Amino acid sequence: MDSSIILTNEQIQNKTRRIAYQIYETNSNEKEIIIAGINGNGYVFAQNIVKILREISTIKIVLCEVKIDKKNPLKKVETDIPSNDYKNKSLVLVDDVLSSGTTLMYGIKHFLEVPLKKFKTAVLINRNHKKYPVKADFKGISLSTSMQEHVAVVFEKNKALAIIE
Repeated sequence: MDSSIILTNEQIQNKTRRIAYQIYETNSNEKEIIIAGINGNGYVFAQNIVKILREISTIKIVLCEVKIDKKNPLKKVETDIPSNDYKNKSLVLVDDVLSSGTTLMYGIKHFLEVPLKKFKTAVLINRNHKKYPVKADFKGISLSTSMQEHVAVVFEKNKALAIIE
């Protein structure tokens, strides 16, 4: 099957910057924001957002890795920071692609066990194939794709690419 580039490195950088600004605008009156990236590409995307937020804002930005077994999301979800560190704070859950919503939904479920001040989600690509009532508050691009198509984001050291195959 042929693959097509849907986002170039430059487009991903622009969309990441725009999402970072949207997060900042939504949280401009906060003292601290937790950016929680889902392990794998979601965490890499979150790192990129955090880098920009730290350039454009004086708000304290805390990066958190959310460990979810994507093949078995019913397993316990864990974070690399203690839950007290995000209690009553503004939190943004980040992933690279929102397809069925399963991964994001189980990530959300984990954070619902702790009182939060504000909770938002951010994705680079929203595929609109949801089986759960979950949405991306901040998104780079929305795509209408068939279920047979696979969307992948490839993050390399100084380069990123989104492809559909």
